[in-house]
Amino acid sequence: MIKVAIVGYGNIGRYVLDSVLEAPDMELAGIVRRSAENPPAELRDYAVVDDINKLGKVDVAILATPTRHVEENAAKYLAAGINTVDSFDIHGSIPALRHNLGEVARANGTVAVISAGWDPGSDSIVRALMEVAAPKGVTYTNFGPGMSMGHSVCVRSKQGVKDALSMTIPLGTGIHRRMVYVELLPGADLAEVTAAIKADPYFASDETHVIEVKSVDAVRDMGHGVNMTRKGTSGRTPSQRFEFNMAINNPALTAQILVGAARAAMRQQPGCYTMIEIPVVDLLPGSREENVAHLV
Repeated sequence: MIKVAIVGYGNIGRYVLDSVLEAPDMELAGIVRRSAENPPAELRDYAVVDDINKLGKVDVAILATPTRHVEENAAKYLAAGINTVDSFDIHGSIPALRHNLGEVARANGTVAVISAGWDPGSDSIVRALMEVAAPKGVTYTNFGPGMSMGHSVCVRSKQGVKDALSMTIPLGTGIHRRMVYVELLPGADLAEVTAAIKADPYFASDETHVIEVKSVDAVRDMGHGVNMTRKGTSGRTPSQRFEFNMAINNPALTAQILVGAARAAMRQQPGCYTMIEIPVVDLLPGSREENVAHLV
């Protein structure tokens, strides 16, 4: 059994717990939170600690933390001999994270699987397969309409923001509009908050609208989705067209992919990997022989 620690217990961490408990080859070592005091009632049967070292043996830590805390947390656990999995979602920063965590992992005989949500993550695998099928062409990834967890966390970190929801609206051909709903703290200035949001790399390249609301809970929705299309050429034959669609509960799918990646982390050589570098069969429970017979 793979002994798993969940680091963080927010939107994603709650669903990671469900997925770990349902995995036939995993055992929950415990949950790491900033404060282990007064955990929620649903955690009363599990170990809740403020330091992973209090859990005993841990094979892999699933980092259900904000993207901007991933590198420091992953480096700490990798150096301590614990494999890590995360859903880091700033696409342009993935190569640098892969390089940095790869050095730590190889030096300590551990494995990091990064950006293992659904995008980046499982969608990255679909994009790669589309490009295999039509090497020449263009792929458009259209997200939503739905809640972006990473963008929402980013907005909640801005000064003056009490709570926030960032909705992604697809405009087609990979272009998106960000609708950001903010609940402000007393005395906060909407114009200043808006400027800070639009200047952040999460939002700087997209059309972004910031709207003040009395209650973010009144507009919150965990649903999301994606439509990916590629039109291209196979060999010398043009006009090939592929399409992939899904409508999802965002944190639940992210959590499930993280759990598959945690399994795969136990099957790789030391280093840092994105999901397109991992054999898909390694994400599944059971032996390769069983999965080949079942899926091929």
